[in-house]
Amino acid sequence: EDIAKQVIADSLAAGEPNPLDLSESEAVEAFRARGVELMFTEIKVKLKEFRSEFDVFFHEDSLHESGAVDEAIRILRERGHIFEKDGALWLRTTDFGDDKDRVLVKSDGDAAYFAGDLAYYLDKRARGADKAVYLLGADHHGYIGRMMAMCAAFGDVPHENLEILIGQMVNLVRSGKPVRMSKRAGTIVTLDDLLDAVGVDAARYSLTRASMDQNLDIDLDLLSQNTNDNPVYYVQYAHARTANVARNAEEHGVTRSGEFDPAALSHPADGQLLGVLAQYPTVVAQAAEFLEPHRVARYLETLAGAYHTWYAQCRVTPRADEEVDAGHVARRWLNDAVAQVLRNGLDLLGVSAPERM
Repeated sequence: EDIAKQVIADSLAAGEPNPLDLSESEAVEAFRARGVELMFTEIKVKLKEFRSEFDVFFHEDSLHESGAVDEAIRILRERGHIFEKDGALWLRTTDFGDDKDRVLVKSDGDAAYFAGDLAYYLDKRARGADKAVYLLGADHHGYIGRMMAMCAAFGDVPHENLEILIGQMVNLVRSGKPVRMSKRAGTIVTLDDLLDAVGVDAARYSLTRASMDQNLDIDLDLLSQNTNDNPVYYVQYAHARTANVARNAEEHGVTRSGEFDPAALSHPADGQLLGVLAQYPTVVAQAAEFLEPHRVARYLETLAGAYHTWYAQCRVTPRADEEVDAGHVARRWLNDAVAQVLRNGLDLLGVSAPERM
């Protein structure tokens, strides 16, 4: 309703006819074209606020208008994978493990939705992608077979040149019950709703700390608490604590002079924290290889826990009757290393690393 009102207002402001005064077909086109433009603008603004950057926004219509769909079908025909049946054009996906063949052009001449997928895949490859990664909802699980068959039909290698990730449902809960917050519909929750409820940091962290193949319940009550039970607060507070320790260390003359000397560390918690720090490169490499950012989030929680334990047991600054020694300096190095890794990991997830909380 809001978009329709905006379309009418924009048309009148531009000196154009009121869409409501047009014929039905003209009105539908006017609302469609301008409505899509307005919705895309709204989506882009919200995605930017969410810190999600998209380099390309792709309109499916362009694949048909440019002839890319026809070209994709031509390539598959030349490769011998196209056949006609019942007045329709089919791709023989069963040759590549799909459970049935798929229609590309229906008997009435209209292209099936799958035909656009052919052209879109080729477009991704033409833009230099060695691997095309598709993110689909759980209700599209049945699409995997046909997409992998399409990949093979073009001469590519499924799972090497094409990977498909299936995302599960995300639910917001409060007091253990599902939350229906959307003003536009009673059955969905928009990104706007989530950001309004918990903010960008908590939203991003909550969505990245769970594996994609699991249903995710986001507890709004928990995310509003400044306690260790709140995972994003727990990690961010660890970073803020490292910054506070560094400030206090500077005031007491504990600086990172010389090189890090692990031999000066004597407490078991020192070694435990070093061990967790050493895992970070492997965690990041595996998260990238398997497309699983939750590995980074879970690691950060482990590191935060190890740091909080270390903080409670080990001193970076000397007591009043002590001089700064090699152990204090080594722990300053260790504190700052934790700060760097926490900051880097949060940055990978698009979450801020506050220095004061």
